[in-house]
Amino acid sequence: MNKTQLGYLLLLLALVAAPFVGAYPILVIKLLCFALFASAFNLLLGFTGLLSFGHAAFFGGAAYAAGHAMKHWGLTPELGLLFGALAGGALGFLFGLLAIRRQGIYFAMITLALAQMVFFFSLQAPFTGGEDGLQGVPRGKLFGVLDLSNDLTMYYAGLAIIAAAFLLIVRTVHSPFGQVLKAIKENEPRAISLGYDTARFKLLAFVISAAITGLAGALKTEVLGFATLTDVHWLMSGSVILMTLVGGLGTLSGPLVGAAIVVAIENKLGELGNWIASVTGIDWFNSLGESVSLVTGLIFIVCVMAFRRGIMGEIIAFIDRRRGKA
Repeated sequence: MNKTQLGYLLLLLALVAAPFVGAYPILVIKLLCFALFASAFNLLLGFTGLLSFGHAAFFGGAAYAAGHAMKHWGLTPELGLLFGALAGGALGFLFGLLAIRRQGIYFAMITLALAQMVFFFSLQAPFTGGEDGLQGVPRGKLFGVLDLSNDLTMYYAGLAIIAAAFLLIVRTVHSPFGQVLKAIKENEPRAISLGYDTARFKLLAFVISAAITGLAGALKTEVLGFATLTDVHWLMSGSVILMTLVGGLGTLSGPLVGAAIVVAIENKLGELGNWIASVTGIDWFNSLGESVSLVTGLIFIVCVMAFRRGIMGEIIAFIDRRRGKA
C-alpha cells in the first residue's frame, strides 16, 4: 500500500468515525455529495481539458428525475439513484453530441446555453414544482431492508455509494482510457496522429462525468428530500468550478478539499461571523453569513494568486520537490 492509498484509507476511516465525534451526519453526507460532483467535473476538466459551464444541468436534472421517480413512481432508493445516474448520463450524451466537436470558449458557451435550457424547463415543467421545487421525496428502504429514514443509516449508505463512485473515477483515471484522456488534454493533434478517435474519447468522458454527477445529484435529493432550482442554476456550475480550482485541478484529492472548503463556508460562515462579533465586539461580523459570495470570491482570488495549482496541487508539487532534493 503506497502513501496515497494510505491517505485515502485514513480519510475513509475518519468519515466512518465522524458521526461519533460530533459531526452532523446529514451535513457531512451533503458535503460528500458535492465532493463527488466536483470529482466528476474534475474528470472532464482536470484530466480531459474540457471546461463545461453546464454541469449543473446533470446535477439538478438527475436530482429532479430521481426525486420524481421515487416520490410519484414509487421507485426504491437504489433504483431511484440508478435512474438519476442514467438521466445524468443521457443528458451528458445529448450535450456531448452538440458540443464535443467545439473547443475552448465555444465548447464552454454551448454547454452553458444547453444548461440554461434545462433550467428554464425545470422552472416551467409541472412535475418540478417550479420555484417551490420538488418537496417531500421519501428516503424509503435500501434493497427493502435498510431504513434510510434513520440519519445514521442514510449516512453510511451514502458514504458507501460515494466511496464506490470515487473508486470508479480513480480506476478510470489510471486506466489506458484515462491515459488517452490525458494525452488529449496535453496535445490533441498528436493523439489524433497516433490514431485515436479523440471525439469518441471525449464524448465517453463527458458521459461518464455526467452520469457520476447525476448520481451525486440524485443522492443529494435522497438525503435532503428535495430538489430545487438552485441545483440547475448556472451558479451551481460556477460553484463546482470553484471547488475544483481551489482544491487542485487535475488531482484526485483536490476536488474533495475544495468541496469541503466551499460547503463549509456556505454552512458555517454565519456561525463564524457571530463568534468573531462576540469576541471583537464588532457588530458587522454578525452579517458575515449574508456575504458568502464575497468570501468565496476572496478565497478564489487568494488561491489564484498564491496557489496557482490549487491547495492540493501545491502540496503535491512541494512533496515532489522535496523528494527530488532527497
